[in-house]
Order: sequence, then C-alpha cells, then structure tokens
Amino acid sequence: MNQTRKNIYLLDAYALIYRAYYAFIRSPRVNSKNENVSAVFGFTNTLIELLGKRKPDYIAVAFDSHGPTFRHEMYDQYKANREEQPEGIRTAVPYIKQILAAMNICVVEKPGYEADDIVGTLAKHCEAKGMEVFMMTPDKDYAQLVSEHIHMYKPKSNGNEVEIWGTAEVCSHFAIKRAEQVIDILGLWGDSSDNIPGCPGVGEKKAKELLGQFDSIDGIYANIDQIKGKLRENLEANKEQVLLSRKLATICTDAPVDFDTDQAAFVRPDTRALREIMDRLEFRNVMPRIEALFAPPATMGDLFAQTQEPEAETAPPASYETAETTAHDYRLLNSRDEIETFAKTLAGRPLFCFDTETTSLDAANADIVGISFSWKAHEAVYINMPDNKDEAGEILNLFAPAFANSRTLKIGQNMKYDILILSNYGIRLDGPMFDTMIAHFLLYPNVHHNMDTMAETLLHYKPIPIETLIGGKGANQGNMRNVELEKIKEYAAEDADITFQLYELLANEMDKSGQKKLFGEIEMPLVAVLADMEHTGVCLDTQALADYSQTLNSQISDTEKRVKEMAGTDFNISSPKQVGEILFDRLKIDKTAKKTKTGQYSTSEETLQKLAADNPIVAEILNYRGLVKLQNTYVDSLPKLISPRTHRIHTSFNQTIVVTGRLSSSNPNLQNIPVRDENGRELRKAFVPSSAGNVIMSADYSQVELRLMAHFSNDPHMVAAFNRGEDIHAATAARIFHVPLDEVTSDMRRKAKTANFGIIYGISAFGLAERLNISRKEAKEIIDEYFDSFPDVKRYMDESIATARKEGAVYTLYGRSRQLPDINSRNQTVRSVAERNAINAPIQGTAADIIKIAMIKVAEEIKRRALKSKMIIQVHDELIFDVPQSEVGQMTSLVKQCMETDALRVPLEVNIGTGRNWLEAH
Repeated sequence: MNQTRKNIYLLDAYALIYRAYYAFIRSPRVNSKNENVSAVFGFTNTLIELLGKRKPDYIAVAFDSHGPTFRHEMYDQYKANREEQPEGIRTAVPYIKQILAAMNICVVEKPGYEADDIVGTLAKHCEAKGMEVFMMTPDKDYAQLVSEHIHMYKPKSNGNEVEIWGTAEVCSHFAIKRAEQVIDILGLWGDSSDNIPGCPGVGEKKAKELLGQFDSIDGIYANIDQIKGKLRENLEANKEQVLLSRKLATICTDAPVDFDTDQAAFVRPDTRALREIMDRLEFRNVMPRIEALFAPPATMGDLFAQTQEPEAETAPPASYETAETTAHDYRLLNSRDEIETFAKTLAGRPLFCFDTETTSLDAANADIVGISFSWKAHEAVYINMPDNKDEAGEILNLFAPAFANSRTLKIGQNMKYDILILSNYGIRLDGPMFDTMIAHFLLYPNVHHNMDTMAETLLHYKPIPIETLIGGKGANQGNMRNVELEKIKEYAAEDADITFQLYELLANEMDKSGQKKLFGEIEMPLVAVLADMEHTGVCLDTQALADYSQTLNSQISDTEKRVKEMAGTDFNISSPKQVGEILFDRLKIDKTAKKTKTGQYSTSEETLQKLAADNPIVAEILNYRGLVKLQNTYVDSLPKLISPRTHRIHTSFNQTIVVTGRLSSSNPNLQNIPVRDENGRELRKAFVPSSAGNVIMSADYSQVELRLMAHFSNDPHMVAAFNRGEDIHAATAARIFHVPLDEVTSDMRRKAKTANFGIIYGISAFGLAERLNISRKEAKEIIDEYFDSFPDVKRYMDESIATARKEGAVYTLYGRSRQLPDINSRNQTVRSVAERNAINAPIQGTAADIIKIAMIKVAEEIKRRALKSKMIIQVHDELIFDVPQSEVGQMTSLVKQCMETDALRVPLEVNIGTGRNWLEAH
C-alpha cells in the first residue's frame, strides 16, 4: 500500500445497508414513530467508523439503480430468485441519501448498472489517476478488481475485525495465482444469490482445483480431454452456461458514469441539515460523534478541507427548546422555615413529581446530595442536603408525610432508584405512583427510555447534559457533591420539571393505549416490591465461593491436561485459532470444516456442540470453557459485588429491558446463573439465608409456558392432559408416536419434550433436527404428527399470526402489547422472525405478567401478616425467599396460594422447596 498516494474509499451502498439491517433483525431499532431505523443506524455507524479510523481524502457511495441492467438482457433469470426488498431497507434508503447529502459525500448511480459496476469503473479510473483505492463491501465478487493499488475493505462482521485484502489475500483466500481468476471461479461455481447458474456439480472447492490445474475456464475447455467422468460430462454439457456465468460475474469497469474526482473530496458536512435528520430519526448520540470528526484544524492538522465556518459544537438543533430558551421558575429552598412550609404544602397536593441527586448510581452505597420537586410545568424547587447523613435524614423526614400520603400520586423517572435512596434514610412511599420510564416502555417498547431521549423526542426539549456538571464516564468522573449549587439547582429542578411534563403527556397516551390496567395494577405496584427486594439484598457464603474457586482451578487444570493429551501436543486451549488448528488440521475431526474469511476455523460453542457427541476432545474443550466462564463470571466476581455497608449483594431488577415483559437483572445478572450442569448448580450453594435460624425457600412454576399454550390454544387433548395431572411430555409422546402412555420410552419423551418447547418458539424441521441430532425427514414427521395430535395448537399459531398481520401487534392475557412492524414484510426472512414472535410473545409475556402478579400478592400478604420472611430473588419462573424456620409452614401455604392462580383453563403448579442454600431449596 502506497502511503504517499491520495486515497479514495468507494462504498457499495446496498451491500452495507443490507448488512446493517440484518445485524438488527432479531431486535430491530425502532423509533417513537414506530419506524424501523435499523438499516439507517447501522449504515451511519459504519460510515462514522470509517471516517474516524481511515480519514479518507476522497469518498463516494455507489447505489444500484432500479430496474433491469445489462445483465438482465444477457440472462433474463438474473437475480430472479431474490426476495422482495424488506420494507425496513426500502424506507431506509431515502434517509441514508439525505445523510450522505448533508455530509457532502458524493453519491453515484447509473440506470442499467449495478453498484459493483460503478465501483469497478471508479476504482480503475482513480487508480489510473495515481490514487490508492479501497472498495468497502462484504461482497466477494469485488475480489476480481483487486490490484497493486486497488484493495477490498471488508467491514467488521460476526465479531471479526476489519479486513483489507490486497492481491496476496485474494489469492490466498481463493487458492489462485491472480486476482483476475476470481471471475473464472465465479463462472464455474455460480452464485445462487444472483441466480448465476455456473456448472452443475462444481462448487467452490472443485472450481479452485480446476483453476489450479488449468488456469482459466478457457484452459479447462482447451484441455477437456484430461478431465474424466461425470465432471467432464457436466462441463461439456454446460459450456455455454459456464461462459455466460463468467460474463454475468464479470464486473464492468467502463460504465458510462459522470464522475469528477473533486466532487468526492472529503469536506465538512452541513451540520445543521445533519442535525435535523438525526433529530427526525432520534439518533441522539450520533451527532456528537460526527462533530468530533471535524474538530478545528488546530487540533486535527489539515486533514479536512473546511468549506464553512464551524458551528458551536454545543449548539442545540433549532427545533429544540432548552433551559436557556424556555421560561421557567426553579427555586432553591435554603432556610429550614422555607423547607418546612413547602413540605406541609406538598403533603396536601393531589400529585407531585420528585427526583433525587446522589453521589453514586449504586443505590445501596449512595448518599443523597439533594432532592427536587415539581407539581406544575416549568416550576420546580430544589433542596440541597448536608453531607452528614443524620442531618440529611432530618430534612428528608419533613417530607415523610407527603411520601406516605396514600391519596397523593407520586411521579418520577426510574422511581425504584429514588425509592431505594429514600429507604436508606428510613423514608417509605405509599399510595399510587407513575413512573415515566415504565409508561414509556409500555407505550414504545422498542426505543430508549431515558429521560433525555424522551424529552427530545416527545417534548422537543434538550435537557442540561450531566456531563456539563461532572464530566463523562470513567475514573475522572466528578461527584455531584462538588457541583456548584446554582448549577445543580438548575439541573435537578429541570429533571423534576421535565419528568412532570412527560407524565402529563404519557398519562394521556396510557389512557388511550389499552394498557392502563397493566400499568396501574401490575407494573407500578411491582416497583415497590422490587425496591424492597433490592434493598434487602442477598447473603453470600464467601468462604464457599473461595473453596469452590479452588475446586474449579483443579478441574480446569485437569481438563486442560486431558485435552492436551488427547491432542498429542501442547497448545493454548483459550485460543480459538489454536483450537481450530488442532481440531481440524491436526486431528481432522471434521474434514468438511472450512476456514472463515479471517483465515481461521470457527470454534464457536454452536459449532463445537455439533461435534461433541462423537469427539471426546471437543466435549472436554467445551467443558473447559464452561469452567473458566463460571469461575470468571460468577465465582470470583460475586464477592467483589458485596456492599461494604450491608455485606450483601444488591442486584438491580430491570422492568424496561426485555420487550416481552420479562424481568432482567444486572450487577450481578442472576438470570444467567447456569443451572443445567453440576458445576453451575454448585454455584447456588453460595446463596444462603441471612441468619442461622432462617432457610432459603424456592418456589418454581412447573412448565408455565406449556400450560399457557394449552390455555391460549384451548386444545382439548393438551388441556385434558394438564387437568389430569399427567406428565405432559410423556402424554405428548404417547399421542405423536401412537403408543399407550405406559409404553412411552425415555427417547420418545425426550423428543416430545424438545418438540413441546420448540413449537412455542416456532421451531422448524431443520431446527428440531439440529437439537435432536436426527434427520430433517424424521424431524418433519414429528412436527407433522404433533400438529395432527394437537390441531388447536396449530390453529392458535395461525390465528396469532393473522392477528399480528391485522393489528401490527399481539397481546398477553393482561393486555401487554408486542409491536411487530415487520409482520407483513414481503421478505420471508424478516417476516418469519416476526411470525415467530407473534406466536411466542403472548405466551412469554403472559408468563412474565403472571409471576409479577404473584410477586405483588406475596409481598402484600407478607406485609398484611407482619411476617419476617423476605422475597430476595426472581429468576425466570422462580421466586426465592429468605424465611425464618418458624414461618416455613405459613410461607409455603401463602406462596402456593398466591402463585397458583385460577385464571387459566389449566392449573398452574408450583414446586416449593427449602434448604440451607439455594441449591438445596431448588
């Protein structure tokens, strides 16, 4: 690569757009207008990364033209098998072109030609002008263009870093001598995505072998007598097709495009236009990254040509209001008399919003710095708290009557955190609550729910950034305690004011949404329950963890030794590259294994799981990885999370992360504690009760999602099996394998169990075959028999999809909605994901709602009976309690009664156990 030549980057637009879109296919990025902006977001991020890391002198983006191309004239079936373009891509392209225009980036397209023809033409043109050319695309076809000064720039993919291919890399990847031979490989091999036929019976490997022997397609046919058998027959019979395929695969390098290199010079963007687009798309964090690329020349040298005076980097978009442009009345209450008078007034108000300022985001270890209140738009007060905790508690206690007033509506953003802070000072909340974060989550589940984002998207208001007070994240971040009083007053009062304004807007939306009952009777009561669980925390046996870590060290060492003995050589088991070389080059356990584009074999868990049953060394490598992950993620990490104040861990339960309504947890993530293998279960021994006189109680729903499938489908056979108390997997096996219940074998039950749970997630015959390690034909037969045996399950699935198509959403038993904007996509891959969600979301979401209702009931009953027992953990379908021995009988009855609702057509069953630790209780 010549560093002295000017460089130009040529981007294949649609290749990058499709790549960006499918990166978000399972969890689309959707804005508050319910627009799928995944492709725009991914493309923009890729572009910014390119500009920042490569700092191009010139840049141009090539788009495919609509309509037929010259290749369609050669072959009318060219790209005939292509699926309909996903709507998320079709709607993304105009936005992407607007972004490129605002960034002053040259766009090139030509009717009758594809992007690769435009890139090929520009690449040769710019090379001839003495430039270093980089073609940015994941498309392998571009390899044919690579030369001394033309390179492929392959973006990050599947965790792999950016790759730059020159002639050496192309020749190595395709096992050829010259880059031009790529055309011949493609001509022989064909390309199913473009419907280029190639030669039947010739794949990538055989194409490389033929070119290695004969150099080109012309060389092959000149020496066809040297080729024997079926391969020769295929080559001779399909000669015209092979020659046509080579033509179709050849990138045109003389397309009649209008291009002036100067138009592609990388210059400053139109910042104002860019801001307007980013505001429209709700990409609030993108603009600062773009602005950072164009720092003043004094700090960036003369890398960028300036075409206009830079705007102030902190200037907000013209469409936003700010504290400086909006009239407001924010007051600081200083004197004790002022505070007491305000506290009495507040206690009599029908509603108020509040927000705390603290020294840390870790509620268990944070101190309060101040508290703000708002009860009317644009009005708020701020009360600063003394450093001394007792003195701060005295001031907060003045507001205890207001917080305890059961008739007053309390409003906040992420109220659980504020409740926890107040509980540190002995202040408890009572009465109705409205959390704007949770309301926004129910109304707009696929977007961000932080206050700044909501203010910008719903109120067109840009709040004061926290960074202006304490700096950015990291070791150098400041403390709110040290912020100038006037600044913190404006910041904190604004938080309460904006949250109050959001409440007024969201409360109105909630009334219209059909989710008011879900919000008021499940989600909001749950906030206080979760806050109490987090405040209580969980006790850990640190000595047990230390001992277990030593045990794991020994197991890891022994496993490593066994793996190296099996391999017959020493190597680094933690290195995916070396593991791949040992398994596939040295031991040749899978002769069909191919290297990825990085030149390495894939040794992902999914890949190795398929090989583990027949290869003991693979099973041992997976075991080694599991042991190391368990030790690093949990055994050695959990003790570090113990609070120095309480000597317990205080996980944070999240209500606004999982779109189905499931709770998640963080710091630590208790939802992911492994339970399937003995080593993972051993970890549960470390979770212990708070005193010697207590036990751990576990209450776990039995097969709740299958029971919900029975309820939703109302399939008489499934409902009857549950109502008779039968083993549902055995009952399913009996029906689909046509044997009496008492003749069901363990293998039949295993297959039925996999089918039962797989059906809920819309499993295909291919997926079931993979899981059961059986043929696809047998898997299809099992699925067919399943639907024949439980016809109403199939009816439910079809009706769920039909409802989603009509309404754009599906609903749980309690009214929670799951938006499915892609359900009517004409692209099968995109539509299939939405269809699977349409089937599963009502079931998974209802399961989430059911356990939340149970948690609320249990908490209320514990409080009503004045019990000392504490609910401490929720994991999936399981609740964990810290229970005094004297309350075990009462808690067993109470928990069972609260969890086993009679709202379904089939009974819900709860398994309850107790023990000295979580493992014994489960």
